[in-house]
Amino acid sequence: MDSDCIRSTNLLLLPGMMCDARLWRPQAEALAEQLSVQVADLTAHDSIAALAAEVLDRAPPCFSLAGLSMGGIVALEMWRQAPDRIERLALLDTNFRAELPERQMLRGPQLATVAAGGLERVLRDELLPNYLAASRSSDPLLRSMILEMGLGLGPQVFGRQSIALRDRPDSTATLADIHCPTLVLCGDEDRLCPPELHREMAQRLSASVLQVIPDCGHLSTLEQPELVTAALRRWLEA
Repeated sequence: MDSDCIRSTNLLLLPGMMCDARLWRPQAEALAEQLSVQVADLTAHDSIAALAAEVLDRAPPCFSLAGLSMGGIVALEMWRQAPDRIERLALLDTNFRAELPERQMLRGPQLATVAAGGLERVLRDELLPNYLAASRSSDPLLRSMILEMGLGLGPQVFGRQSIALRDRPDSTATLADIHCPTLVLCGDEDRLCPPELHREMAQRLSASVLQVIPDCGHLSTLEQPELVTAALRRWLEA
């Protein structure tokens, strides 16, 4: 790591699929007192490499980097492209592996439904049920926010992000090259990226801390905002 990047005051946050800055609002507001916080845009390209390159073009020279779900996948690609610019890394509710064939097969019907005007139905019936812990599955405020974020981004973004995730590279080998302080965090009820996946990820990283958040699903930053913010504070101070 470049010595100029040590103790950077810049924090860059990467949202998940069909999510905007509201995904990180509790953490961004809490940490803005000490840091310059930015939430990146992951909507313009249909490949993980292109998304990572665009974020790097717009990012400060050095920064701490946190990504949730798709954001974590982009964060790993950013490390491949510019490791010397990243002081520390946080990977939340994410997946370091390439997409499984059975999951890839689901993308086609979803893309067709969304192209035919069914974005809200896909968000409500196929994505939302996998996002939240059981105790929050009927939370009207959370459900409304998730739908608002997805509908606000629209069907074209859904298509680009779906293709990027479908065709993403496997990052298993990359984990061995990451030596900066790394937080690996997930909800204990994350069905999309379960805790066992994060335990394996933490074991493959040389300087990681694993935290599994109780009573929490895939969108940990919104479901348990105070616990996630506290974990990020410890990571930033490490």
